[in-house]
Amino acid sequence: MMLVNSPDPVVDANLALALDALLAENSVTRAAARLHTSPAAMSRTLARLRRILQDPLLVRAGQTMVPTPRAEALREEAAAVVRSLGALLSPGTGVDPAGLNSTFTLQTADLVGAALAPRLLALAAREAPGVSFRLLAEEWEAGSALRDGRIDLEVGSIDHVDPETQVEELVTLRMVAAVRPGHPLTEEPLTPARLAAAQHVAVSRRGRFTGPLDAALAEQNLRRRVSVVLPSHLAAMTLAARSDIVCLVPAALPGADPSPLTDDATTLGLQLLDIPLDLPPLTIGMAWHPRHTADGAHHWLRDAVRRTFSVRAIAHDPGNGGRGSRLRQ
Repeated sequence: MMLVNSPDPVVDANLALALDALLAENSVTRAAARLHTSPAAMSRTLARLRRILQDPLLVRAGQTMVPTPRAEALREEAAAVVRSLGALLSPGTGVDPAGLNSTFTLQTADLVGAALAPRLLALAAREAPGVSFRLLAEEWEAGSALRDGRIDLEVGSIDHVDPETQVEELVTLRMVAAVRPGHPLTEEPLTPARLAAAQHVAVSRRGRFTGPLDAALAEQNLRRRVSVVLPSHLAAMTLAARSDIVCLVPAALPGADPSPLTDDATTLGLQLLDIPLDLPPLTIGMAWHPRHTADGAHHWLRDAVRRTFSVRAIAHDPGNGGRGSRLRQ
């Protein structure tokens, strides 16, 4: 039988799949069932393969079909090509964290970073020992920094983002007043007037003296005295622990699990007082560029950050020993 050259293109993934099925089954009918197509369509594909390879591939031997020497030689190669195609087109999220050797860059407010760092390091030590973290202050516009790849993840109060940015909310908190033990505000029930009369520290990297608390006090015809503005929550809490200054700290909503963002206030011995005013809630989330959504390493990072905000996940772990952030006024 004379076989003519075919004008069909040789590079065709469907042909590779069909060739592998035909050579594995030695049957047009079984190969068709394997690839969920009809015997007639598989017969046409076999004819096309014969033209391209200039070999009959499968020939009749009584009631069965047997491979030609060329087909025998191609069997393992065809199977290897199909395995490679499968690996190439498989989802990329199935990464083994133990094999990661990456540095992730996160942008956070200092208080968020202080809560994240020990928990992320503990998770990485158990699951991904080759991973390290770089935590940056909120110095860049998060949208462009995510888009340009300067940061992998923004964690904090996410408000102004680019349309393509992916955002996931992690926890909703409230603001409370933090004072040293024995502070005059602890001696009697806290009222808006007593809170306004105290000395306050404001946290703002832009140097702002006012924020949501001032707006709520203004509705009561009250005005607080902000004695100092600091760029860091940790510095503000340290000042409050050493003086009669009042600072604001994010805490869990009533009835919710404790927030890791209050850990440093507890360590400093600060007493947390409910504010008798209607303040807007604070939502902490994480934002990333969509090019990282299906990346296995980034998937582990997002899951790790998610778990750091879950007290239950940390407590039940056997190994446990933005731009525009409203954390800053």
